[in-house]
Amino acid sequence: MRALLSLSDKTGLIELARGLHQLGYELIASGGTAAAIAKAGLPVITVSELTGFPEILGGRVKTLHPAIHGAILARDTDSDQQELAQHHIQPIDIVVCNLYPFQKTIAQPDISLEEATEQIDIGGVTLLRAAAKNFDRVIVLVDTADYAWVLKKLSDQGLSKQDRQRLALKAFKHTAAYDAAVSDWLASQTPDETDLLPETLILRLKKAQSLRYGENPHQQAAFYHWEGYPPAFTQLQGKALSFNNLGDLHGAWRAANEFDTPTVAIIKHANPCGLATADDLVLAYQKALASDPVSAFGSIIAVNRPVDLPFVEALGKLFVEVLAAPGFTADALERLQRKKNLRVMQATGAPGFPLELHTVYGGLLAHTPDEALIAEQKVVSKRPPTADEMADLLFAWKVVKWVKSNAIVFAKDRATVGVGAGQMSRVDAVKIAGMKAGERAQGAVMASDAFFPFPDGIEEAARLGITAVIQPGGSIRDAEVIAAADALGLAMVLTGMRHFRH
Repeated sequence: MRALLSLSDKTGLIELARGLHQLGYELIASGGTAAAIAKAGLPVITVSELTGFPEILGGRVKTLHPAIHGAILARDTDSDQQELAQHHIQPIDIVVCNLYPFQKTIAQPDISLEEATEQIDIGGVTLLRAAAKNFDRVIVLVDTADYAWVLKKLSDQGLSKQDRQRLALKAFKHTAAYDAAVSDWLASQTPDETDLLPETLILRLKKAQSLRYGENPHQQAAFYHWEGYPPAFTQLQGKALSFNNLGDLHGAWRAANEFDTPTVAIIKHANPCGLATADDLVLAYQKALASDPVSAFGSIIAVNRPVDLPFVEALGKLFVEVLAAPGFTADALERLQRKKNLRVMQATGAPGFPLELHTVYGGLLAHTPDEALIAEQKVVSKRPPTADEMADLLFAWKVVKWVKSNAIVFAKDRATVGVGAGQMSRVDAVKIAGMKAGERAQGAVMASDAFFPFPDGIEEAARLGITAVIQPGGSIRDAEVIAAADALGLAMVLTGMRHFRH
């Protein structure tokens, strides 16, 4: 019995090699892997000794030889075994291999094209694919987490065909992800190949964790992490994140970081129920909470400044599912430990994936993130907004980007006072925002994520006490809508940019 080992990452190598040796396997290894095994005092045959041919081209060619690949690809048939014997080749029964660290290489700053391409593995990928193709006879190991399990199986009843097939599948997934990383990176370095929406979209994700369930308890779920991208958050305490927590955390973090000033975003069911900016986080939180304190129960809160003890004290007894921030002071974390179930998430500053993806029946939709704000800021009403109104209008415009369409936001003093989200009718969204705001709508401003198709939304807003409106414009009835604003004494600003969010 023979095992071939060729490893870039040598984690667990000696324990595995020793276990295989004790089970009676003859060890074959390449380069540094052979040296590490020999240093541990274990007998090992180098690839060069087996092939009778030295490594060439600075190690670029080591295992690409019939004595290696014939030994791996030979089936357990009389004809294949006779052919091996004719050429004095002994079968290889186990292949243990992982690949050059291409992803780690390209993650380094200022890496050159030559340095990166040198880390594109050829022989390792070929070994894995050959062994995985012949899984009926050959065991292929690519994951260090499988070493101990395979040794135990080998020392007991051996691996079943299903076990071998699962290991083969893992190997093919590994090489597929590796090839995708190479092609993605090379496209980013090649002129005229940097289209974010290519003809073929290759996605590389790895399961980060299984989730208890999806949106509902009867749905299975997992969180997949983009390979090649560092995690966006580190969990400092609390229960495991749920499917809905992760979705809401995304929206909360993006909404809070739409602003440069201290900002608190309180998210419930993917919509801001309260969002405010102020001179400090405590005041911003108080203003955001006042927007809709009932809906804030069981919410996700994200802030764009480090959390300190006064902020934690301001949270009081409010039940919060997740609290996310760019950092936490030591005394804040100590106090947060009293809320043992609270999930505390610290942002890592990692860049986001360049596309947003939505699965649909029969395929997948992809678009670039909505990172723009205004195409052209234009006052179209007879009365221009006051300075305070304009400040509130621009604040509300940033918030409405993160509300499900049809979306309406009422705001005053750089805080939401009413949010109407996800309505089929825009005028209904206005009414809901008014219901949430109550008397606070008096003197507030309104933002709409898309144009008003009729004047009724403007008329309802004026009835509720709104004094100024910001919206994209672009309706065939813009003139009627602007005339209604003028007749009611409202200021109106057009942005020329829509912000649907579905």
